[in-house]
Amino acid sequence: MAELVQFMATGRRKTAVARVILRPGEGKIVVNHQPFNSYFPSEALRAEVQFPLVHTELVGKFDILVNAAGGGIHGQAGAAQLGIARALVIFNAELRSRLRQGGFLTRDPRAKERKKYGQKGARKRFQFSKR
Repeated sequence: MAELVQFMATGRRKTAVARVILRPGEGKIVVNHQPFNSYFPSEALRAEVQFPLVHTELVGKFDILVNAAGGGIHGQAGAAQLGIARALVIFNAELRSRLRQGGFLTRDPRAKERKKYGQKGARKRFQFSKR
């Protein structure tokens, strides 16, 4: 039996987590057991997920399995992007500098700021009345 070659990595964005598995193949992408095109309905999200592959000119060389959980669709797309970039570095360490220059290996630290007590939200206050 031939050994299964695969590269696994995890990506995170906001509260979303994506576990990514890269396998040599013909470029099929599956997200949560659904076709890529139906899971990410907008072209912008699909492009965001594929940016690391486009940047390294490896489109169509890998079958990608993504297991995304938490957050929303945009956060999951960002998490999948980071996971794919990290898996590509595991596949070939020479790609690290190209991916780093493209900004694909940096985890976006922005997250929702917590609501503060005595306020309406994180920043918004209740209306002030002098009299």
